[in-house]
Amino acid sequence: MCYNAESALLARCRQGEAEAWNELFDQHYAAAGRFIFQLGFDFTREDVEEICQEVFLTVIKSLESFQGNCQFQTWLFRIALNRARDYRQRQNAAKRGGGHTPLSLNNEDPETGFTIDPPSPLPSPDAALLNSEKLAVVGQALEQLGGPCQEIIELRYFAELSYDEISRSLDLNVKTVSSRLSKCLDRLEEITRKMFSREKSAAFPSNL
Repeated sequence: MCYNAESALLARCRQGEAEAWNELFDQHYAAAGRFIFQLGFDFTREDVEEICQEVFLTVIKSLESFQGNCQFQTWLFRIALNRARDYRQRQNAAKRGGGHTPLSLNNEDPETGFTIDPPSPLPSPDAALLNSEKLAVVGQALEQLGGPCQEIIELRYFAELSYDEISRSLDLNVKTVSSRLSKCLDRLEEITRKMFSREKSAAFPSNL
């Protein structure tokens, strides 16, 4: 969607036009779902649907705060990052408390009627590190990394934002984005290497 068309659609949403909200959801719901799928290495479809609903409820409540200094989808993905992390924290708290997360076999949300398109099984050229059966370990390493590093890596490799889009989203200049991303990837590689090493040692313990 071009900038002018997107601005016009958002203006209609702010005026409370129901059809405009439907158009906005139709255009962005599946993309948000794919993004969240990739953020959560063990998220189920039900998890993604629940997070998506939380994301768009936040959009409805907070659209007035969107200043238009970046693309709407960039702003949406940042909300999705925060809601996915909140959801993960609730999951972890439930596990510590002995709770169980129910699984759903339904591909379509019965309330909204929206379906989540799963991410493509083909790896993107830039995401070789996040490719293969080791994705779960990399996801855990990202969570361990946390903070600004986790955010910038997820925006670059999961949301597939350009350096310019990340720059506008995080209010950083492009050189800072490039430098921070490089340093964060180095840290992620170090954490991941240690985790893989521990897994290998656990699988093949040395005989003392």
